[in-house]
Amino acid sequence: MDFPIEIALIVALLAIAHIGIYLWVSKKPQRPIQNRHVVVTGGSSGIGFWIAVKCAQLGAHVTIVARNVEKLESALKKIQVHKVNDKQMIQCRSVDLSSNYENVKNALSALEEEIAPIYFLVNCAGGAICGRVDELSPDDAVYLMNINYFSVYYPTRYILTKMKEKGDGIITITGSQASLMGVYGLGPYAVAKFALRGLAETIAMEVSNTKISITLALPADTDTPGFENENLTKPEETKTISGGAGLAKPEDMATVILNDSLIGNFISISGFESWLLTIVCSGMSPWGGLLFTVLQSIILGPLRFVAYGIQWHCRNVVKTCAQKQTSNTSAAKKDE
Repeated sequence: MDFPIEIALIVALLAIAHIGIYLWVSKKPQRPIQNRHVVVTGGSSGIGFWIAVKCAQLGAHVTIVARNVEKLESALKKIQVHKVNDKQMIQCRSVDLSSNYENVKNALSALEEEIAPIYFLVNCAGGAICGRVDELSPDDAVYLMNINYFSVYYPTRYILTKMKEKGDGIITITGSQASLMGVYGLGPYAVAKFALRGLAETIAMEVSNTKISITLALPADTDTPGFENENLTKPEETKTISGGAGLAKPEDMATVILNDSLIGNFISISGFESWLLTIVCSGMSPWGGLLFTVLQSIILGPLRFVAYGIQWHCRNVVKTCAQKQTSNTSAAKKDE
């Protein structure tokens, strides 16, 4: 879809200005986490694993939490290599974070008694089963809500009370670009990720009078085991829609998310696609302060045309794939 050259130039210039301010804001001093206790859920692989590595390199006590004991122990050995002093405690715990609140509460409480109060909670647990809403079973929908929403809500609910008592702490919630835009084939997964955005925005308002920092990470497609599993069930339409931006490296995404969390950015994004979607879908999100808001208000008009183009492209992909499937079905019947 072609856009007037004037709109394209305005969008490009404002994008450059927006990125420049973002980079300037990103130079804010990071909160120190040396000798602090960091808990990373989903820390046995992917982005969570690399965040745990980088926290260990910053001198933090790190606990990674997941379900698979074998993967946890393997990841633990790799993370321990990155300790910067002998006093650091690097541990792992097998916990089903989506089971129920009491189990999660008891597990995290035991960790705090054994190591130290949790100062920084990084929620990276989650997973996807792809398919249309009418294809996936209600059981699949419940499962996806449990592992993507409640596995974040339960530990966050526990630690939020503790942090409010002290008036300090950091919570990172890892959503997705699917937290911003419903996409063909992402079904209940996108619903759960939308819920995480609502959770992050609500908590951010609730703690705005404290030093507690909330970061909503919206990573692009990243080369992780979870993404590989996601592709096993991903429809052709979904692959076509989301396949153009390439794959980010998990260690690079971890660096971005950790930096944004430690400097107190509410939104953590990486890449032009994430930036574009976040601007268009910013709504009432507390993103960026006054300078960002001024730029967003100026750029949002032209970007609405870009958003229309993206929606047009997605719908065209769905239409083309449907026509292809109809053609293949007709050809198969003729062969019979």
